[in-house]
Amino acid sequence: MDQCHTNDLISLDLALEKLLSQTKTVTSTEIIPLTSSAQRIIATDLISPINVPPFDNSAMDGYGLRFTDWDGKTPMPVAGKSFAGNPMEGELKAGCCVRIMTGAPIPQGVDTVVMQESTEQTDDGILFTQPIKKGSNVRKAGEDIAQGSSVFPAGTLLTTAQLPLIASLGIADVTVYRRLKVAVFSTGDELQAVGQPLSDGQIYDTNRFTVRLMLEKLNCEVLDLGVIPDSPEKLKQTFIEADKQADLVISSGGVSVGEADYTKQILDELGTIGFWKLAIKPGKPFAFGKLSNSWFCGLPGNPVSAALTFYQLVQPLIARLAGNSQWRAPLRFKVPVITPLKKTPGRLDFQRGILSTNEQGQLQVATTGHQGSHVFSSFSLANCFIVLERERGRVEAGETVEVEMFNYLLKSE
Repeated sequence: MDQCHTNDLISLDLALEKLLSQTKTVTSTEIIPLTSSAQRIIATDLISPINVPPFDNSAMDGYGLRFTDWDGKTPMPVAGKSFAGNPMEGELKAGCCVRIMTGAPIPQGVDTVVMQESTEQTDDGILFTQPIKKGSNVRKAGEDIAQGSSVFPAGTLLTTAQLPLIASLGIADVTVYRRLKVAVFSTGDELQAVGQPLSDGQIYDTNRFTVRLMLEKLNCEVLDLGVIPDSPEKLKQTFIEADKQADLVISSGGVSVGEADYTKQILDELGTIGFWKLAIKPGKPFAFGKLSNSWFCGLPGNPVSAALTFYQLVQPLIARLAGNSQWRAPLRFKVPVITPLKKTPGRLDFQRGILSTNEQGQLQVATTGHQGSHVFSSFSLANCFIVLERERGRVEAGETVEVEMFNYLLKSE
């Protein structure tokens, strides 16, 4: 674990441990049509009501036979046909074969299918021109999925990888966890909503916009409470109303140590604070705590810091609360860096990077440039984080660094 003993900062790993050890999945469920279940999380193990395939069937276009009837040299007369949707009825006659197509039911008495490329038509019937192996090209009932078996465990996120398979089982409705309710607001007199004209000293509230986009990708029900001015009374009332409606409350700004940052004071009154400052860069002022009804995450005011802390901390928290038991942090791996990187020891540093391949097909990474916590354009250029260890200093070109690829929350494509 990346321990940090600098003042009251805690490491990212310890913050995640604290955050995930205290929270549990929202238990409310609902039954919804399979056709409306994309990006939902199933709340019970999904059990197959049928065998897949439902009957023994042919894996090839060819001829089916009883293996013991084949002597290796004598043509076999064709006694019938078995097509998908139009199977042959009755049992195969001794010494005969049956014309069979891919997916067609295996007739009674047939135990082997030979592909048509290994046969030859003669006046006396079908001659098999290659050695035959008993049981070849026969798909057994339940070979893919057995009736009564668990197809997907509870906690599985339903996507295009799972939904067609569930549909193939004839399942029309699924039990899922209800969507997580997340209240979002920004704090600061300097903030203006996107689309409105700016007054002197104002900036646009991009953080709330960014957080909302990521919450929607995570299929949360978003309660957008807008921009709250730097007023202790208004901020406190917002927290009280948000706590009544949401499972998770996310604020942006107001968690540093400025004289107009009232969030910590209000949280002390309304709930408990789990931790306040992180040994990471960007994103040191991140707050996590518990209100009466909901959990709380306070994101920093700087745009890059807000996006990074949401990605590294809020994303796994939402997976836990929403019941997504299969969520995993993006994979990290080591590659050489081709540009120097500025770094001061003391905090785990997440710099935006561009992973690519060189002319030899080898992976390499470069910085996007200036890494200030206000330079959000770095995300539009990047496809990964360059993760620099807490005690590491300046990095020269050619050194090895750890990278973490962006997942779907931050990918531009």
